[in-house]
Amino acid sequence: MSTTVLPTRRDENWRYSNIEAVAAAWPLGAPEKILVPAGGDLRRTIVQDEGAIHQIEMSVGKGATASLHILNIGGSYGRIEIAVTLCEGADFRLGAAQIGGGEQNLEIVTTIIHAEAGATSRQMVRSVLGGTASGTYLGKVAVARGAQQTDSEQDVKAMLLDRSATANAKPELEIFADDVKCAHGCAIGQLDGDALFYLSSRGMPSAEAKKLLLQAFVSGVFDGAAEEARLQDLALAKLGELV
Repeated sequence: MSTTVLPTRRDENWRYSNIEAVAAAWPLGAPEKILVPAGGDLRRTIVQDEGAIHQIEMSVGKGATASLHILNIGGSYGRIEIAVTLCEGADFRLGAAQIGGGEQNLEIVTTIIHAEAGATSRQMVRSVLGGTASGTYLGKVAVARGAQQTDSEQDVKAMLLDRSATANAKPELEIFADDVKCAHGCAIGQLDGDALFYLSSRGMPSAEAKKLLLQAFVSGVFDGAAEEARLQDLALAKLGELV
């Protein structure tokens, strides 16, 4: 996470960014550093609702657990960048949603490093985009030599409400150990027409039907969050603006 040289779209982690907005915020401050000690437990909620660039570097100690729940919804440009290093037997969970409309550009960028054996990581990311909004998820999982019995999963889905909206997703695996279980999945689509028709046929207004389906689409990412009810309420309010 360099904070000294202004990136360009030639930089892979910034290729979909609003570079003008990035330049206006430059130079960035030092990333927030979080250390979860051996055997510790951390649960953290992050809401980006004003337009900002957040950078976090986290180290999760031996046998420790950590979970981040993120809602990225605000400003013309909002970016949350996370780098996590996992020690032996550590467990990391990420549940994130980004919801944007108009001309918003929203990004979540993650790098998860399995530095030692037996660590697990789970990432679930959902994006809902309308208007000409752009939503990006770039997620790299790196498994070091010797980090045997790594178990990692990325589950990434995006919902486009208008043809002019854009979703960018790049789940990536870099593996240097041979006894690992790593998987990633990515899907980009639109609301289910049959489900909308069913709800409408039962008398539900179209906007309410869309809002209900979208709520179901993103709600799972907040399971177990430290501020689950708050995240659900903020996400629902933002979805209401889009439909």
